[in-house]
Amino acid sequence: MENETTRQRKKAEVKAAIAAERRELADLFDTLRTDLWNEQSLCAGWRVREVAAHMTMGFRLSLPATLGELAKARGNLHRMTDRVARRDAAAHSTTALAAFLRDNAHHPWTPPVGGLAAALGHDVVHGLDITVALGLDRRIPENRLRILLDNIRPSTLKFFGADLDGVRLCAEDLDWSYGSGAPVFGAAQDLLLLAYGRRPPEGKLRGAPGNRFTQPAKKA
Repeated sequence: MENETTRQRKKAEVKAAIAAERRELADLFDTLRTDLWNEQSLCAGWRVREVAAHMTMGFRLSLPATLGELAKARGNLHRMTDRVARRDAAAHSTTALAAFLRDNAHHPWTPPVGGLAAALGHDVVHGLDITVALGLDRRIPENRLRILLDNIRPSTLKFFGADLDGVRLCAEDLDWSYGSGAPVFGAAQDLLLLAYGRRPPEGKLRGAPGNRFTQPAKKA
């Protein structure tokens, strides 16, 4: 059983990981060409700019404002986040979106469930939604990946609509696996995308069931 000192140490480690991820992504956003902001991300229906706007929503909207937006969407969380992301992507410059992320590196926002680990997952996975879709070779540091991989639960898969029945995820760059069944091999961060309901581009996964989870390569 963990003592209080251990719990506080782990909490501090996750907070530091969140702050570092936000700063690094903000720096990356600052380097993106204007046209790349309009490219499609791994989030269905969202361009890079909608993903970036969504990533900063929790910093910019107070709890009453968030509840008000949810009421407008008749309680549908996905409808609410989609509408707000589209609105804010149009309202803010790309420079401002990057600055929102950097300036709020230590913001205490967390999703409704999951606490700090879920906040880190929100940043890491949405960052991958952008970098993987754009073909950028950004590698997530191992300590951040392990926090997220160790927190994958059936409830995580259900929330993000990830169907991993009959497969075992096997990381090729870390000592980690999850599930049971036919093995699907890939980099840990690409397997993380599967657990969060994403479909990595073709060629990212190996193993007989891999094509079940990937999207076809884009036509030239």
